[in-house]
Amino acid sequence: MAERRSPLAGLAEVTGPITMAEVPFLTQLALRVSPDAAAGLPLPSRPCTSARWDDADLLWLGPDEWLVVGPPGAEQRLTGRLRAAVGAEHASVVDVSAQRTTLDLGGPAVRDLLAGGCAIDLHPSVFAPGDCVQTELAHAPVVLLRRDPGFRVLVRASYAAHLADWLRDACIEYTTG
Repeated sequence: MAERRSPLAGLAEVTGPITMAEVPFLTQLALRVSPDAAAGLPLPSRPCTSARWDDADLLWLGPDEWLVVGPPGAEQRLTGRLRAAVGAEHASVVDVSAQRTTLDLGGPAVRDLLAGGCAIDLHPSVFAPGDCVQTELAHAPVVLLRRDPGFRVLVRASYAAHLADWLRDACIEYTTG
């Protein structure tokens, strides 16, 4: 069997006023279920928010759609727990872990950096820790999760190199004086 390789293998971390590091191979499960049918899960019901569920984040993507993001290698465990939580209700749990990779971005200038490629208002009074949104960043479709501190960017594998290059280039403005 071939060794699994991240779409950003070899990406050098960025440090300074902007920090950037890949977090490869996170478990990502697409959950589709009626919110009423998932009483055993702390699903966020407010648009563009997330909730913590043990070692996973539950990201609201739509009225009956969530992305469950957990640690690497947790696909079977989280899938089993999700299926147990929804019981006999009509639901779909699909492993989409290979679909995206993840970048963690931080630093005092990260909001300004992201604002250069994204139309979302990222001011903390509007986009607080725990908020998430599907949007475009540098013309790449992403899921953006506000963390405390920083941001987590989940990007499709086919766009990962483009986005990483754009972010590295955009970082130059904040690292030269």
